Amino acid sequence: MVRADLGASLVVFLVAVPLSLGIAVASGAPILAGLIAAIVGGVVAGLLGGSPLQVSGPAAGLTVVVAELVTRFGWAATCAIVVAAGLVQIGLGLSRLARFAQAIPPAVVHGMLAGIGGTIALAQLHVVLGGQPQTSAVRNVVELPRQLAGAHGPAVAVGLFTVLLVLCWPRLPRPVRAVPGPLVAVALATGLSVALDPVLGPVPRVQLPGGLLEAVALPVLPSGQWAAVAVGVLTVALIASVESLLSAVAVDRMHHGPRTNVDRELIGQGAANTLSGLLGGLPVTGVIVRGSTNVKAGARTRAAAVLHAVWIAVFALALVWVVQMIPLAALAGLLVVIGVRLVKLSDLRAASRHRELPLYLVTAVGVMVFNLLEGVALGLALAGLMVLRRAVRARVHHHAPESGDEHRVTVDGAATFLCVPALSRALARIPAGASARVDLTAHYVDHATHDHLDAWARRHRATGASVVVSDGVPEPARASTN
Repeated sequence: MVRADLGASLVVFLVAVPLSLGIAVASGAPILAGLIAAIVGGVVAGLLGGSPLQVSGPAAGLTVVVAELVTRFGWAATCAIVVAAGLVQIGLGLSRLARFAQAIPPAVVHGMLAGIGGTIALAQLHVVLGGQPQTSAVRNVVELPRQLAGAHGPAVAVGLFTVLLVLCWPRLPRPVRAVPGPLVAVALATGLSVALDPVLGPVPRVQLPGGLLEAVALPVLPSGQWAAVAVGVLTVALIASVESLLSAVAVDRMHHGPRTNVDRELIGQGAANTLSGLLGGLPVTGVIVRGSTNVKAGARTRAAAVLHAVWIAVFALALVWVVQMIPLAALAGLLVVIGVRLVKLSDLRAASRHRELPLYLVTAVGVMVFNLLEGVALGLALAGLMVLRRAVRARVHHHAPESGDEHRVTVDGAATFLCVPALSRALARIPAGASARVDLTAHYVDHATHDHLDAWARRHRATGASVVVSDGVPEPARASTN
């Protein structure tokens, strides 16, 4: 068991390092903030969380939120927001409200991730082309033609090399794939950039003001805008909670060990976020990429997650000079792939199968056009409207006679005043003098429907026809024949 956890921790460490660095760059945070979050997430959430094999650290799902917070409040104040979000998560876990986070429709969650993925990919594509990302997804789209026209050759070569290698890595033989693709891609892209420097010129690289210990900094309270700060705290807390719980559920499906204790998981994630913010790190969530890698690598206990954090700490303390050699275009290429992979065809098919594709699309587009909070709010508002529509919707069908001359009309669902026009059209298809049967199998029938059906039944009987109305109608309309 110890050997299995040790081996798995090394594999997850190799996956986590380039991802943590890339997410920090995309968030507009200090580069080492990603490694701080990875270390804290691995140790604290690994020991205290309710999912024994989940691995926590900085996640792409919060990149857009953190970037907005950094732009608005600065990095030190963003760390304070992360601390407060962690405390909110601890409160949710202690109050046993974690299971309610799972009530958010999957289509909204997946649409949120797709919108985040699209935003990340569009922003980092500018870095691959040798430029700077704009402040929104819409502006990134508008500026893309100009960026393509002025693309920087060496950066493009390094970025495209990284993208192609990450995409092709899963198709290589199994022994080769034992080494994580992202690590190989960033390492080889770094070597390529060094080789291209004398020929095509230098490319922008990661800049570090100091080592890991120098990156540790206490948070600073925001100066005003407390309503916006509160929204930021709740946004980070809710998204981190939902993403962690979804990741834990996915990891649970990959092994046969103990299931996740969701309340304990939120407490562990909250404690990790509180400490990460206090040390100047990014927000922490359970990450499905690291968790699934941990399970596939043969992890058995929590020790694997904790050990992977130990290896990251050793790397950050002893090999800072390696980090400074990495070209930004290589990390951007890796993030482009990560962003695109957040838009999953399986999620689209599932949303379409459950007739929730509008939820997915509205949330995704809302996140990209407006911001994450407004996009999710649009998705939840539409979800509420769809639930209301389904709750009050009635299905009215006219069945032409197969034998004899009796026409049949069925009403299912909720027969409210909203269904009266459809009911009227169905009843109008019954010729005068033809026998009719109306089956009300609706779970609710309001007065407007009763009144309309009663009036029609009297008029139709006046033509000499027989009418049968079953269930849920007033007694005068219940008479079977005239």
